[in-house]
Amino acid sequence: MRRIDVIGIGFGVFAVGGLLYLGLRVLGLDSPAAGIWSQVFFVGGILGWVGTYLTRVMNHDMTYNRQLEDYEEAVLQKRLDELTPEQLAQLQTALEADTGATDSESPEQPTSP
Repeated sequence: MRRIDVIGIGFGVFAVGGLLYLGLRVLGLDSPAAGIWSQVFFVGGILGWVGTYLTRVMNHDMTYNRQLEDYEEAVLQKRLDELTPEQLAQLQTALEADTGATDSESPEQPTSP
């Protein structure tokens, strides 16, 4: 995020707070009550934003994680596209053999008497 973006967001938050205060004044609240309620809405909005941020952090749904996953997927797709048909067939055979070996190594479920 650039510095001008941060300045714009700060100005926007300030403007929304002022408009909220003026709106509450127009609705008939006195100055202290309008100030308190505009602060309540502002703090509630910040807590909501922090909650969504923490949710994204816990779910690993951040921009960096998405970019890293997209990059890894693009690299693997590029490598797959560069393989010859013979190499693709060889890779598929190796994967099928590996999957078959993994299935045979898995422990069987005991049967109950």
